[in-house]
Amino acid sequence: MVTKPIATITRTKEIMERHGLGFKKSLGQNFLIDPNVLKKIVAKAGVDENTIALEIGPGIGALTEHLAFEAKHVYAFEIDQRLIDVLKDTLAPYEHVTVYHQDILEADIKSFLQDKVNADEQVRVVANLPYYITTPILMKLLRDELPIHSMTVMMQKEVADRMAAGPNTKEYGSLSIAVQYYTESNVVMTVPKTCFIPQPNVDSAILQLVKREKPLVGIADEALFFELVQASFGQRRKTIKNNLQREFKDRLSKDQFIELFEESGIEPSRRGESLSIEEFAILSNVCHKIISQ
Repeated sequence: MVTKPIATITRTKEIMERHGLGFKKSLGQNFLIDPNVLKKIVAKAGVDENTIALEIGPGIGALTEHLAFEAKHVYAFEIDQRLIDVLKDTLAPYEHVTVYHQDILEADIKSFLQDKVNADEQVRVVANLPYYITTPILMKLLRDELPIHSMTVMMQKEVADRMAAGPNTKEYGSLSIAVQYYTESNVVMTVPKTCFIPQPNVDSAILQLVKREKPLVGIADEALFFELVQASFGQRRKTIKNNLQREFKDRLSKDQFIELFEESGIEPSRRGESLSIEEFAILSNVCHKIISQ
């Protein structure tokens, strides 16, 4: 008898009932019930026999199963203790899948990958991320300087749009800049809410982030760059001058603020959403020079 894919409504309900489980809202658990969507995600992620797939939040194993069809090995991190036994059951046929009961935000992924991955293998993150913690997970993976080729992740459509947004759009903000500083980002497909159980309130999207060999712009002080970007979007209706004066008033004098905008060649009456990442880099590097004098 051919077993139905995990990602079907009948099999998902049967697995949950067999293990006496309900869906845990606090962990953002919405399970995919459309195998075709999962096939597309794995294909768009470029997973093949040389791929080490890293999955976050495998749930009951729907995406994990499809990754296992293509990848050399799948390492999955699941925070919910209740699902560990479920995954042992649903993923039993796949010897090249390893599940860890661990919070990805607390895991030392750099050391983990050094131990598990060979030079000829490519690491690709593929995940259906819990909505409530999407951004912290992605920022950890980006900032930890990991040997990851790409991340193909499902998230709330609104968040994906913000991460891929360009200047002069309402979606563009500090999150767009943080993500695009490290990666080339692109929304590759949308997934309607009807593809999940329980059904979320909003549609989802698949965002693909391909790691840049080096950050998009050269920065003298990365922490200052991100602080300046964050401050520039503090109150979106205000000018960058007003926003930055509020944040940096203890570090820059009135004359230094004039110097900052004159030397960077950026009009202080502009709003944060009008500045490109390259312009934020210029502003940040001039600011670093003035503060260091």
